[in-house]
Amino acid sequence: MARDPYQELGVSRTASADEIRKAFRKLAKENHPDTNPGDKAAEERFKRVSAAFDIVGDAEKRKKFDAGEIDADGRETFRGGFQGARGPWGAPPPPGGFGRGGQTYTSESFEGVDLGDILGEMFGGRGQGRGGGFGPFSQRGSDVRARLEIDLEEAIKGAKKRIGFSDGRTIDVTIPKGAQEGQTLRLKGQGAAGRAGPGDAFIELSIAPHPIYRREGEVLVMDLPVTVYDAVLGGKVEAPTPDGPVTLTIPKGSNSGAKLRLKGRGLADGQGRRGDLFARLVVTLPEKPDAALESFVEEWKKQRPYSPRRRV
Repeated sequence: MARDPYQELGVSRTASADEIRKAFRKLAKENHPDTNPGDKAAEERFKRVSAAFDIVGDAEKRKKFDAGEIDADGRETFRGGFQGARGPWGAPPPPGGFGRGGQTYTSESFEGVDLGDILGEMFGGRGQGRGGGFGPFSQRGSDVRARLEIDLEEAIKGAKKRIGFSDGRTIDVTIPKGAQEGQTLRLKGQGAAGRAGPGDAFIELSIAPHPIYRREGEVLVMDLPVTVYDAVLGGKVEAPTPDGPVTLTIPKGSNSGAKLRLKGRGLADGQGRRGDLFARLVVTLPEKPDAALESFVEEWKKQRPYSPRRRV
């Protein structure tokens, strides 16, 4: 059985969702198999924190775990008995519980016992597949959900990422080209095991903030520093894009704040089309004071004064 997920992540039971998410990201980065090749201890630790986050990182699962409805492995518990259970052919259970020949079985009688095995023995093994008639004991395994953070370039170009599940498995997930924020990937048959087969895994994608590009829907915006002489005289500068560097032409007399459009260099819009990338020009002075530039500007100021501010 897995450890308490709060202890595994090093957070208190009253921790906020943001605190839990930050703790998981920190531990996942420290112990990820890609950054610790060949380190079995780190890989095992990565599996455990991934499993813990699968429980308390999901609001609904966390609520069930805190209420004792599921355990640290995500399995349902039966401490509360069979409220609302039905007897044979839909009849309510007898006051003392189900039984034969006057012997009764209450909910306490089943604590810690595999009820699926008991029902299978009672009815000759029937009902262990789909449509067997024993409700939750013959159903497929439950679905599992997880959140996976990807880089902006991975969302655009596609990638393979590794993710851990609550049962200790780690699998490679294929990120499709043009992935979007909040998109959910379905991994068929990768959920929890069940008598009628495993459930599915649903992976919700989130795109990490980028140090260069700002996201505005499918449009990307970036700041592009340019020199004074390129702004005044015009010129060609190299600009980064998610697809690699390109050469941009700076028009003569460009001001800070002017935007140059790079068509089709942004994020996907969900229909296979990509948005645009806008380079916002930032006219930048030399890092060190330049006496010649200062002298020129002083003389130019005397001869051609102007104000960029509108008069009110």
